[in-house]
Amino acid sequence: MLRGMRRLHFVGPAVTVFGSARVPETSPEYVNARAIGQALGRAGFTVITGGGPGVMEAANRGARDVAAPSIGCAIRLPHEEAANDYLDIQVDFNYFFTRKYMLTKYSLAFIVFPGGFGTADELFEALTLIQTGKMRDFPIVVFGESFWQPLRTQLDDMKTSGMISAHDLDLLKFTDDPAAAVAHINNYVRDSAKQSRTIRGLKILGESRP
Repeated sequence: MLRGMRRLHFVGPAVTVFGSARVPETSPEYVNARAIGQALGRAGFTVITGGGPGVMEAANRGARDVAAPSIGCAIRLPHEEAANDYLDIQVDFNYFFTRKYMLTKYSLAFIVFPGGFGTADELFEALTLIQTGKMRDFPIVVFGESFWQPLRTQLDDMKTSGMISAHDLDLLKFTDDPAAAVAHINNYVRDSAKQSRTIRGLKILGESRP
């Protein structure tokens, strides 16, 4: 944990992109994740991922395309593929809880692409932290409306049944549009900056780098 803090302390305003390691380069998920990495980079954000292949590689690659900082928080697992080739900073972790802590601590938003157990775990941990006030005003973009439709229905059922409140889902945005995903995060940053000066490194919020 200390090693991760030392490496990531000065990364600046960052957005973490989650998603499957199993999607190929030709898939729509890869193409869209790369486009989002580019858009985030142009807006002045650092892009953080789990450092692996698939969606993670695509987002890091998009950041690299526009010379934006690209970071990977990788996990050491048996038979796991090596980290992708588009990282400026790579931090390796033995434990999921320290890795997830870093992905949350140094990020001001999540973009969640289609994925498996790990992606779902990361999404629901973020939702739980928001619900309980451990993270405040933390936008989550869920990318891939068709893939996530069953989850959206389940969340609506939770709300209807009184298991969660409508407010719990206010910052959760479902979309298939990379531009809409980044705009949602930019709007949050702009609104937050009006109330606080703690977000550093975004000189002109919502505008691209020169």
